[in-house]
Amino acid sequence: MSSDGVSTHADDTTLDDVVIRQEEQTNPQLNARNLSWTKLRRMDSLDVESASLGHGAAAAMGGGMGWAVVLQLAFQSIGVVYGDIGTSPLYVFSSTFTDGIKHNDDIIGVLSLILYTLTLIPLVKYVFIVLRANDHGDGGTFALYSLICRYVKVSLIPSQEVEDRDVSTYQLELPNKSLQRASKVQAKLENSNFAKYVLLFATMLGTSMVIGDGVLTPCISVLSAVGGLKEATSHMTEDRIVWTSVVILVTLFMVQRFGTDKVGYTFAPIILLWFSFIAGVGVFNFIKYDTSVIKALNPVYIVDYFIRNKEQAWISLGGAVLSITGTEALFADVGHFSVRSIQISMCCVTYPALVLAYTGQASFLRKNNHLVANTFYESIPGKMYWPMFVVAVAASVIASQAMISATFSIIQQSLSLGCFPRVKIVHTSNKYPGQVYIPEVNYLLMFACICVTLGFRTTAKIGNAYGIAVVLVMALTSTFLVLVMIMIWKTNIVFIILYILIIGSVELLYMSSVLYKFDQGGYLPLAFAMILMTIMCTWNYVYRNKYYFELDHKISPESVREIVGETSSPRLPGLAVFYSELVQGIPPIFKHYVGNVPALHSVLVFVSFKSLPISRVPEEERFLFRRVQPKELQVFRCVVRYGYKDVRNEEVPFERLLVERLKEFEESVGGEVGDLDRAWRSGVVHMVGEHEVAAAKGAALWKRVVIDYGYNFLKKNLRQSNRVFAIPHKRMLKVGMTYHL
Repeated sequence: MSSDGVSTHADDTTLDDVVIRQEEQTNPQLNARNLSWTKLRRMDSLDVESASLGHGAAAAMGGGMGWAVVLQLAFQSIGVVYGDIGTSPLYVFSSTFTDGIKHNDDIIGVLSLILYTLTLIPLVKYVFIVLRANDHGDGGTFALYSLICRYVKVSLIPSQEVEDRDVSTYQLELPNKSLQRASKVQAKLENSNFAKYVLLFATMLGTSMVIGDGVLTPCISVLSAVGGLKEATSHMTEDRIVWTSVVILVTLFMVQRFGTDKVGYTFAPIILLWFSFIAGVGVFNFIKYDTSVIKALNPVYIVDYFIRNKEQAWISLGGAVLSITGTEALFADVGHFSVRSIQISMCCVTYPALVLAYTGQASFLRKNNHLVANTFYESIPGKMYWPMFVVAVAASVIASQAMISATFSIIQQSLSLGCFPRVKIVHTSNKYPGQVYIPEVNYLLMFACICVTLGFRTTAKIGNAYGIAVVLVMALTSTFLVLVMIMIWKTNIVFIILYILIIGSVELLYMSSVLYKFDQGGYLPLAFAMILMTIMCTWNYVYRNKYYFELDHKISPESVREIVGETSSPRLPGLAVFYSELVQGIPPIFKHYVGNVPALHSVLVFVSFKSLPISRVPEEERFLFRRVQPKELQVFRCVVRYGYKDVRNEEVPFERLLVERLKEFEESVGGEVGDLDRAWRSGVVHMVGEHEVAAAKGAALWKRVVIDYGYNFLKKNLRQSNRVFAIPHKRMLKVGMTYHL
């Protein structure tokens, strides 16, 4: 085992592989001559370097796209990214002035607060800074964590291999050694187990909060939109509004299984119409009621607002922060579009429309202080009421859809990194691999949404809960971003300090305000987070310990040779595939199998599924093979690498893909492909480990509770690995073994 905790086995590399590597390094002509079949070899051999590609960053920025494509993506992004932040005008002023307006200039102060918050957080922080921290075009909490994991060895699973860096999407510009600051921070993170756990914990917390958003966004958006019916008819009581909202929510979740294949083109015109409506009404109200609200551009009015209202002004920040709900979607959904397209749609459509909407509402309130409880619908001109109501309901449903889809996506990422129990992932689109549906999670979200809507009943109470989830995710993003600035971008320390002082201070101020409302509903997202964190931490703890158990009890190549050589029964014709997650070596389940079934197939392949800290692994670089010597044993090791956004259930059966890649590997190293063909035709058997996990004798009480009860409860009630990886049931053999952790 090497000093960094990665187990290495020099004797696991074939002589042919070593010769190939040496010849390529010493003979450039040979390397050039082989370019025509580089793609073939890059598919297969763990020991042949893959080519370096440098187009990832440019594509992520949109630099490699024509303007027509960028503008098309910008249009589509309007329907996917901005539903949440775009529907915030439905409830921001009413959530801020919960006790009414005490002074007319308070309206200008709050408007100024909203405008500068919109400018600093969504525009400056996310659009111009955070979007640059994408992971080859993908964003979100896990993307930031994966980006850091590639530069710094902070992963708690010791499955790193030298060949991982040969993947084209893994390529990095290593930190400049002359910059001592980056090196010192990197060294401290790598040498501190506490720091590694904190980073993983923060990632899980951010993920839990985003999932919490997936519950709260549909509730507050739909309830706010439907609440407009109170102005149209006196027959719409609060109970009827609540139950109407529940019906809409149930319908929304029931149609999730059909997918959102054409989500961009379907939703973009509706959200664009919504932005046009709220901007137009905003301009109308600004001209009609009070143009003096333009004074809100002067931040002095924010100071005056706090001087007049003191503690109440600080408490009201919990309402003002709702103006930036959904901002994290700017970063989380960048993978579906490009950085440039998001920047264009935000700067040219979303930001101006929101500024005009809030300005118009403030102008209306200056003349109608008493109508603040339902500002949005009261400020709509009479003839525009019903068209605006219809579009508002449609926009709220779209906002809900965007967060639900984001929840599915982030759970898929969590699962690939061993941070979430196995659940069924349904890919709803052949055209868009990132569009997924998770049945179990969908119905749990629906149940939670119904409970929140029936329990809280008003947007003011839900807003108290919503604020904490929004601000906490932003603060965690800022924390990761500062690490990226220091270690990866190597930003000038002055700019890092300015970022912390300006953006960090604003977020901490909002955080203090939303936490004040903990007992008024603010506890809800934290309760959600605590439940999810318990599930994720339990699963990840046992997942890591299982890996270490297999690592400690792995079988060396020498032992494999002895086991195969000592087997008294003849080799059966056919191909046996053993599955595990152990990358370094042969899993202990093999020896257990041979001890109970003293017969082996003519060809043995040990397959390990491995998640890399990147969003996607190119198809041609997914399979890596090694042969266990001597060749006559016909024993192979295979590592199948995936990114956290890769699709595992491809249209081509995994079995066929594996055999094809193995045959190509054999051809590249001069092996006997005929033996492999005969074994495949004789039949393939899939050996899946059925691991029973139990706390070791003498383990602490908390460990017994986590392993024997928590983990095993989750395991029994969720999907087995063969269903997740679509292993043929008729040709599958489960091998039981107990791991004492």
